[in-house]
Amino acid sequence: MALTPAGRPLLLRRTGRFAGLNLREGIFRTFVAAMAALSVVLVIVMIVELWREAWPAIYSFGLPFLWSTDWNPPREEFGALPFIAGTLVTSLLALFIATVIGVGAALFLVEFAPAPVRVPMSYMVELLAGIPSVVYGLWGVFVLGPWVHHSFGPFVLKYLGWLPWVDGPALGVGIFSAVLVLTIMILPTIVAISREVISAVPRTQREAVLALGSTRWEMIWLVVLPYARSGILGAAILGLARAVGETLAMALVIGNRPEVPHSIFDPAYTMASVIANQFREVENDTHLAALVYIALLLLIITLIINALARLLVWRVTRGQIVQVYE
Repeated sequence: MALTPAGRPLLLRRTGRFAGLNLREGIFRTFVAAMAALSVVLVIVMIVELWREAWPAIYSFGLPFLWSTDWNPPREEFGALPFIAGTLVTSLLALFIATVIGVGAALFLVEFAPAPVRVPMSYMVELLAGIPSVVYGLWGVFVLGPWVHHSFGPFVLKYLGWLPWVDGPALGVGIFSAVLVLTIMILPTIVAISREVISAVPRTQREAVLALGSTRWEMIWLVVLPYARSGILGAAILGLARAVGETLAMALVIGNRPEVPHSIFDPAYTMASVIANQFREVENDTHLAALVYIALLLLIITLIINALARLLVWRVTRGQIVQVYE
C-alpha cells in the first residue's frame, strides 16, 4: 500500500478529501433548498399580510365583493367587478393580438429574414422591452389616443360596428387604447421567447419534411409549430402575466371609470390601476381595506394564471419535461 510522507495510507487521505467534498455539497444543497423554501415563504407571507390588512373588507363584503358593481367610497360601498372585468378584457384582448403578431414575427425572423435584416429587427424588438411603462403611457395619451379618436376608432366602428361590444363614440382614452398599448408592451416578450423556441427546432426535422416534397408553409405548419407549441404557450402566459400586472401605463390610458365596460371604447379601470390611483387618496379605513382586498385578488389571479400555465404546458407536452424561458 502506498504511504504518505507521514507514514499514513494514501487511501485515507483521499477518503478525507472526498468527505470534505461531500460536506461542501451538503452545505450547498442545504443553501439552495433554503433559498427555494424562502420564495415559497415570501408568497405565503404576502398572502397572510394582505389577508390581514383586507380583513375589514372581507368581513364586511365577503364573496359578493367579487360580483358587486358598486364603488362609492363616501358611502363605504365597494365592489370589485368593474376592475376584474377591465383587467380580464384588456389582458385577454391584448394577449390574443400580441400572440398572433408575435408568433408571425418570430417565424419571419427565424425562417425567412436574411441575416442583415434579422439582426437589427431582433435588436429593435428586444429594445421595446426596455422602454419604461410610463413612456408607453404618455405615448398612448398624446399620440395613440388622438389617433384612435380621430382615425382608427371611427374606422373600426364603421366596418366592425355590427360586432358585440363595438359601439359608442371612439374615445381616445378607454379599453381600446389600453389594449393597443398592452399589445405593444407584451409583444417583445412573446417575440423573443417564440423566436428562441422556434430556433430550437432541429434542422434535421425541417430538412426531412422538405425532402418529402412539402412546401415551406407545410414544413412550418406540420413540424415547426407543433414542436415549438409548448414554448409558444409559455411565451403567451408570460405575456398575460405582464398584461395583468401592468399599472402605470393603464392608469394613464384606460380612462379610470369604476364601471363595468359595455364597449371596447368605454373608459374603465384595471385592478392594478385602481390601486395605484386611489391608494394614496383613501377616504376611510374601509376604502383602504377594499383596495387591499383587490390586491389580494390580483395576487390570487396571478397564482391561478401560473398554475393554469403549468397545466396547459403539461397537457400540450403530455407530461414531458419542457424548458420554459422565464
